[in-house]
Amino acid sequence: MSPSLVPTCVWRASPQVIVALDDRFGEPVDAYVNGSQVWMRDDGPSGIPLEWRLHPVAGFHRPAGVDTYELFSLVALALGNGDAPPAPLEQLWDGLEAFAAYGDETEPSLLRSAVADALGLAPDACGLADHTAIGDQWERSRGAVSIVEALLTQLAG
Repeated sequence: MSPSLVPTCVWRASPQVIVALDDRFGEPVDAYVNGSQVWMRDDGPSGIPLEWRLHPVAGFHRPAGVDTYELFSLVALALGNGDAPPAPLEQLWDGLEAFAAYGDETEPSLLRSAVADALGLAPDACGLADHTAIGDQWERSRGAVSIVEALLTQLAG
C-alpha cells in the first residue's frame, strides 16, 4: 500500500508556542488522557478547516493532581505569567502540528503561510507527512516514541 501524504506544519514545543496557542486560540476543543490537546479552526488556506494538535512527549504522564482538561490552561497561564508550570514543558509536549482536518487538499507552502498568520509564529518544518506510518509506529510502541520527532524526520527527508 502506498503512503497517504498529508501537508503538515510542525513547531517544536516552547513557551512561545504554548502562550501563542492560548492567546490566539484559547482553550483546546478537546484534551486526551495521552496528553494531546486539539483545536479545530477554519484558518487554513481558503478557509479550510485545520486540526491543530499539541502532541505529548513519548511516555507522557499527566502531573499528579492536574485534570486532563485543565492541563493546557494551567501550563499556558503559568508560562504566560513567567511562573513554573505544574510540570516542566519538556515533560509534557514535544510540539504542535497543523494539518487539513478532513483531508482537504492544499499545498504545503500555502499551509505554511496560513498557519504562520493564524498562530503568529512560523513553523519549524512544513511538508508532506505519512500520518498512517507515524500512527502505526506510535501504536506499536504504546506511546513510547515521539510523534513530533517522527514528523520532523519525515519533513526533513
